[in-house]
Amino acid sequence: MISDLARLVDTLQREKNIPRDVVIEILESAMVAAGRKRYGMTRDIEAQYNDELGEVELFEFRTVVEAEELEDEDIEIAYEEAQDLDPDCLLGDSLGMAVDVQELGRIAAQTAKQVIIQKIRDAERELTFNEFKDRKGELITGIVRRFEKGNIIVDLNRAEAILPRREQVQLETYRPGDRIQAFVLDITRATRQPQVVLTRTHPGLLMKLFEIEVPEIYEGIVRIEACAREPGHRAKIAVSSTDPDVDPVGACVGLKGSRVQAVVAELRGEAIDIIPWHPDPARFIVYAIAPATVSRVYIDDSTHTMELIVPDDQLAKAIGRRGQNVRLAAQLTGWRIDIFSETKHSGMLDVARAEIGRIASVTEEQVDDLVRNGFQSAQEIADVEGGELAAILGVSLEDATAIVDGADEVVTALIMEEAERRKAPADDEQPASE
Repeated sequence: MISDLARLVDTLQREKNIPRDVVIEILESAMVAAGRKRYGMTRDIEAQYNDELGEVELFEFRTVVEAEELEDEDIEIAYEEAQDLDPDCLLGDSLGMAVDVQELGRIAAQTAKQVIIQKIRDAERELTFNEFKDRKGELITGIVRRFEKGNIIVDLNRAEAILPRREQVQLETYRPGDRIQAFVLDITRATRQPQVVLTRTHPGLLMKLFEIEVPEIYEGIVRIEACAREPGHRAKIAVSSTDPDVDPVGACVGLKGSRVQAVVAELRGEAIDIIPWHPDPARFIVYAIAPATVSRVYIDDSTHTMELIVPDDQLAKAIGRRGQNVRLAAQLTGWRIDIFSETKHSGMLDVARAEIGRIASVTEEQVDDLVRNGFQSAQEIADVEGGELAAILGVSLEDATAIVDGADEVVTALIMEEAERRKAPADDEQPASE
């Protein structure tokens, strides 16, 4: 049925890189499947590869029983019949009998072939998983082989990987035969698709590319503290140095920009901002929002929000095209960012001072203190605890509670005023005169 098995074993071992013992196990399991296909699934059949003959031998085992106790001829044999085959056998022994593999037939042979193909695929998947399971988070280079439903199948020499559509940069195009470098996102035990999942959009790709181009990063002198990307368009990385004599930004830029340009080239033109990392969130956010300059920073730890005030002519630059710059800065720092021009912020403060100034028993100095501490409306003061307000203004709890109550009254008055404004146009309507 299967000719020259020894050559087949050597071929699979050499070309598929499957260990010899695994190949032999595959052949043996295929022969067992073929035997059961031919003689029945209840038969106790075993296979053994004969290294000297270069073939798989098949054996059927039956339990030796008294003739009158024989119930199932598929798994039992009468003692008298067993004596003819092996005079030394005893009751209860498992008697093995050789099966002529030439009698298995075409259907059984086809079953064996299918089992071999499936088992080889399973063995290849296991080898692929074992080879790449420790390479998650690394860069890998392969060749584009084909496209399947928008996914790119990448040849990694001894295995295939998949670059899913969702992990591709939409501005990048590839053709079969192109070299591609990607970040290993995951290694799975998938059954019908490549197990190595790649990405070109993950921030890890950018970080690994800098690690290759910048020796100081590889050596641990320069560290990438944070990274944010809008793949194909723009990215920001924040770097620090463990050596005061090494400028982290300069090390990443390289002589005449050679290092960063190498990374940009691999990312096919993605713009990269390299900024110094700083432990102080306010200073870090100022670096992160570059190239725009910042006048003032207000931090609200309770909501993890920063309010940036920028000169009027810097507002568009701070926000960036379609909000890209502020989005990347927020991703990089981990803070929510609100940006206002100085003119708009000044107007907001005037409105806040006017509204808070309506609260009874609040002095002008206290109005300034409240605005400076981030209060921008009477409602915000009405919502604060008296003890917290007392600590902010340095007044007694009784005075602070009176201010909170006064804020409640202002809020009520504002609601009524708004209702009157909405009602006024209807009241002013007069019937048309002839």
